[in-house]
Amino acid sequence: MALWNSRFKKSLNETALKFSASIDIDGKLYNEDIDGSAAHVKMLVKQKIVSVADGKAILKALEEIRKEISSGKLNFDWRKEDIHSLIEERLVEKIGERGSSRFLSRRKLSEADAAEAGKRLHTARSRNDQVALDERLFMRKEITRLIKLTRTLQKVLLKKAEQYKSTIIPGYTHLQRAQPLLFAHHLLAYVSMLNRDVERLNDCMKRANRSPLGAAALAGTTLPIDRNYTAKLLGMNGIIENSLDAVSDRDVMIELISACSIIMMHLSRLSEELVLWNSQEFSFAQFDDSFATGSSLMPQKKNPDIAELIRGKVGRVYGALVGLLTVMKALPLAYNRDMQEDKFHLLEALNTTKDCLNIASELLKNTKFNKDRFERNLDGDFSLATELVDYLVRKNVPFRQAHHIVGSVVTLCVDQKKKLNELTLPEYKKISAAFDKDIFKLLTARSSVQNKRSQGSTSPAEVEKQLRFWKMRI
Repeated sequence: MALWNSRFKKSLNETALKFSASIDIDGKLYNEDIDGSAAHVKMLVKQKIVSVADGKAILKALEEIRKEISSGKLNFDWRKEDIHSLIEERLVEKIGERGSSRFLSRRKLSEADAAEAGKRLHTARSRNDQVALDERLFMRKEITRLIKLTRTLQKVLLKKAEQYKSTIIPGYTHLQRAQPLLFAHHLLAYVSMLNRDVERLNDCMKRANRSPLGAAALAGTTLPIDRNYTAKLLGMNGIIENSLDAVSDRDVMIELISACSIIMMHLSRLSEELVLWNSQEFSFAQFDDSFATGSSLMPQKKNPDIAELIRGKVGRVYGALVGLLTVMKALPLAYNRDMQEDKFHLLEALNTTKDCLNIASELLKNTKFNKDRFERNLDGDFSLATELVDYLVRKNVPFRQAHHIVGSVVTLCVDQKKKLNELTLPEYKKISAAFDKDIFKLLTARSSVQNKRSQGSTSPAEVEKQLRFWKMRI
């Protein structure tokens, strides 16, 4: 019999029960459900709402149920509807069995009488605040895991940046060559992005780690409970004050999925670059054979499938975010059964993000980069045009005029099919008398990065400073 079935003449239609059952999803939160129930019963004992003897019996049975579930001894039956019902029914059953075997012959208690202790667990609690608590305890654990995985990827990026800190690559805007960069500087940009992801996760933790327990169905309870005590037992940093808000919103869950979506966006961008760099046209990245696949038709192929899959799986997490936002968008206060769908979207986002963070670290660890691929190619390249603009500015030429002059230099090079370092000094002087022979020292990729002066730039000194900073930070 369902826990809520006291006023009904009929049991729920089996098809309807199967449709509404959620144990296949919320069963993953069994540890959190047991932790929350244990804290709740300890509070009930402290407040003298439940006896010490009944409290001990409940706590002992809860831990036995935890072992039964983790070992697979207690199966998840969809007819039990959800994990909360399954645990409570098993609790009543276990205490009844123990009580009857111990006292039946001596005190002539029935199993029903002996099981009364188990039936006291749900005192001053609704499934509404119970599930809201389970979800927050689960999110707290998952946020910690996400932070650890993100930090691991940052460390891999840092190690690669250290390994290739002298390697020069072209930086791009609009997928057109812009200016030369140290490859380490490029990788450190992702370290910085991921650090903001960690900050978002830590910030989300502050809001996730507040207890809704004691809000009951929506209006609180007339019984003298101590909500702050249960929050303290669970290591939470306080309670959600408004009982209606505590059970009716899922904004923290949406916030966490949003943070996962941003992480996935960053991973997708990195994956896209790895795919490009792995192409024959770039010939910059080389994936280890253990992280690439071939073609069933074309024997020469070595495909960057892992990076492509990371890039593709971002759709799952974005879908989870839009899915939960859509579930919540028009729900009146307080709880509505629509909200049962929240855990599906949460688990989809969390599992996908964790898997992608983990495989991205492994993929990058096992990727080599061609240190000599770009530097000589970039000497005299149009990506050094800004060096000429800055040169003229240092000669007291107004920036906009300098920009126009160098544009004319580039046009001449295009017309003559020459690089910037292939024009003669007289050709430069014909465009502007401000040019002198020292310009040719500027027209190498190495001098371009070495001459940068601004804080946070791609200069070797600034990149070294960033490397030291992130090593200490992470």
